[in-house]
Amino acid sequence: MNTSGHAADAVRDDTGGLRLAPFRGLRYVPERVGSLAAVTSPPYDVVVRPDGLLELESADPYNIVRLILPQAISAGTRHRKAAVTLDRWLADGVLAPDPEPALYVYEQRGDGVLQRGVIGALELSAPAEGVVLPHEDVMPHVVEDRAALMRTTAANLEPLLLTYVGEDDGVDAVVERTVRREPLLATTTEDGFHHRLWAVTDPAEQATVAAELGHHQALIADGHHRWATYLRLRGEHVSPGPWNYGLVLLVDTARYPLRVRAIHRLLNRLPVAEALAALDGSFRVQRVDRPLPAALEALAAAAAGGNAFLLAGDGTFHLVDRPDPALLDRTVRADRPEAWRTLDATVLHSTLLEHVWAVPDAPEDISYIHDAAAAVDQAERRGGTAVLMHPVCEDVVRDLARQGVTMPRKSTSFGPKPATGLVLRSLALD
Repeated sequence: MNTSGHAADAVRDDTGGLRLAPFRGLRYVPERVGSLAAVTSPPYDVVVRPDGLLELESADPYNIVRLILPQAISAGTRHRKAAVTLDRWLADGVLAPDPEPALYVYEQRGDGVLQRGVIGALELSAPAEGVVLPHEDVMPHVVEDRAALMRTTAANLEPLLLTYVGEDDGVDAVVERTVRREPLLATTTEDGFHHRLWAVTDPAEQATVAAELGHHQALIADGHHRWATYLRLRGEHVSPGPWNYGLVLLVDTARYPLRVRAIHRLLNRLPVAEALAALDGSFRVQRVDRPLPAALEALAAAAAGGNAFLLAGDGTFHLVDRPDPALLDRTVRADRPEAWRTLDATVLHSTLLEHVWAVPDAPEDISYIHDAAAAVDQAERRGGTAVLMHPVCEDVVRDLARQGVTMPRKSTSFGPKPATGLVLRSLALD
C-alpha cells in the first residue's frame, strides 16, 4: 500500500500495535441510486438465502449484494460477474472514489444501541504477532471463495468488525469532534438502525488516531474468514503494497460495548426424530411446547447451569442439556483450557456432531444461520434439525483469544455489524 505522505505512516514503527492507514473510499453516488438504504446489505454471511438474497437484489438494481454474493452457475463465473459489475458501476458513476485518503468515523444507532468506530486500511499481521487476535476457526472452502472474489475484484467490499479496549484518549477525542460535523452520508436501513459516516482527512487527526491505536491489540469480532482471506492474498503478493492492508472497522468496546449473540446450526440431512433417537440417554431431553421467544428463555435458563441446546424442525422445541460427563471425557479434547472444553460450541461439534450424530463437516450438511426464526423455518421446510445456541460471554472470547486458543467456527455473532455498501476499498486506488 503506497501511503507515503499519509499521517498513518509516521507512526508505529516501534510500538508493535495496530497500524491504521487512510484510503480513498469508494462510495455510492446518491443521485445514481434509489436510496442509500436500498443499496446496503448485511455482511455476506448474514444474508439469509435464498429469500433474503432475492429481497436485496430486488430492493435496488445497484444493491451491494450483487458484488458480495454474485449469482451464477459456477464459482469462477460468479467472481468474474462481480468484477465486471464493479467496473461497470465505476464507469457509469454509480460508485465513485473520494477525492483524498481518509479515515472514516462510522456511527450506528438503534435498538437501544449507540456504536461508533473508525474505518481504515489496517496493516495485516499473523496471529503469532499478537496484534490482531482471532477467536474462531475458519472453513477452508469459505476462505477460498472469499479469496477468489477479492482477487478478481481487487477490492475489499465490506469491513471486518474489530474491537479493542481503549481509554479516554486521542481516538475518542477525534471521534467526538468528528460527529459534531455534517456527515458524508446518513441513512436508515430496514432494521431501523440509523447510519452516519464522516471522513477524517486532517493529517493531524489521522496521526492522532494512528498513534493511539499503535498501543493496542484488537480482537476479531466479525470477519474471521475475510481476515484469513486478507492473509492468504498478502502471501500471494511478495512486495509491499495494497494487499498488505485490509478494510476494517475498529470499535472501542470500553466505550461502546458490543452485543454478543449466538450463531445457530441447521443440519440439513438430519431429521429431528433421528437426532433425538441418537441421543439415547446421553443428554437430558425435554419437550418445550412454547413459542420461540419463550423457548429461547428456557434455553438461557438451562445454559446457566451447563451445556444446553434447543432442537427444532418438527413443529415444536426440544431442550437438550445435562450431557453425560463420561461422554464428554471421551469426546472433548483434554489438551485445551477448561473454558474451551466447556463451550457449547465445543460440545456441539466434538460430541454431538462428530460422535453422536455423525454429521459430516461439510456445507451441504451444516448451514450456519444468525437468526433463530430463520433457522427454525428452514429446518421445518427442509425436514432437517435446527440447533439453537445460547451466546457466549465476550470476556471468555477475549481471554481464550489472548491465550492463542481458537473457538469452533461460528461460535459467536458480535454486533451490531457494519452495514455493507457504505464505503468500499479499491486496491487499484492505493
